[in-house]
Amino acid sequence: MNQPKPLHKGATVGILSTARKISIAEIEAAIELLHSWDLKVVLGTTIDLEENQFAGDDMTRAMNFQQFMDDDSIDAIWCARGGYGTIRMIDYLDFSRFVKNPKWIIGYSDVTVLHAKGQQLNFETLHATMPIDLSRNTSESLESLRKVLFGESLNYSVPNANFNRKGTATGELIGGNLSMLYSMTGSDLSLDTTGKVLFLEDLDEYLYHVDRMLMNLKQNKYFEGLSGLIVGGMTKMHDNTIPFGKNAQEIIVDATAEYDFPICFDFPAGHLDDNRALIFGKKVNLNVASEVKLSF
Repeated sequence: MNQPKPLHKGATVGILSTARKISIAEIEAAIELLHSWDLKVVLGTTIDLEENQFAGDDMTRAMNFQQFMDDDSIDAIWCARGGYGTIRMIDYLDFSRFVKNPKWIIGYSDVTVLHAKGQQLNFETLHATMPIDLSRNTSESLESLRKVLFGESLNYSVPNANFNRKGTATGELIGGNLSMLYSMTGSDLSLDTTGKVLFLEDLDEYLYHVDRMLMNLKQNKYFEGLSGLIVGGMTKMHDNTIPFGKNAQEIIVDATAEYDFPICFDFPAGHLDDNRALIFGKKVNLNVASEVKLSF
């Protein structure tokens, strides 16, 4: 995998939206944070732009992203928020120049589409918090983002959790939001999980739909040949009047019961205040034991 170059003091981060609309006021905390790290900030044309729920129409969002990819003075691209819309603009983008000299693409949730594109084109991406979330993020979350951007080592130790399956795994870390991965199965952006460590997280889903999405991944052989599985926040899940009968973690245990790869639950990443940075496309070592260790 091609790894973007680390940032240095005085480098420039471009903030834009590939999905839902967002105001300048909502990203002020992100601007302040980057300035505190001695980084410069450029705001995209999509900030403060509105087209129904989107930050401008599909072509406008794509043109802003293309501009930031091709602008050599911009050293990293930070997606301001998720929501929905990245999948609508992805086919308008030309990565031919970008892949020769990639820069960090940062975000999570709907930005999973761009992480999948990174897998397809062989460059690393950064699954991390976004400007819309900064007011509620933990200091550990923000520090993990800073470490990756400045090229410092990244290692995690987290407590053991219910349903963990012990073992060790090595492989490239891939994945993202379960709903987005589900929506891309069967397309060119569907992931090749063989020998990889898969990360999953999601928000605001009905439990029966979590089960349906996991059955889809299983039918598409996402779990065959998988090296390991990391489950982040499965946040604000819903149930029907007639209960599904299992929570999100139990649904995942059930869907992966026939496989023997290690599984870590409750990893601090995803739609959580403590949303730690993960480098997708980078080889990791996962050790699920009395505590969980993840090293990059």
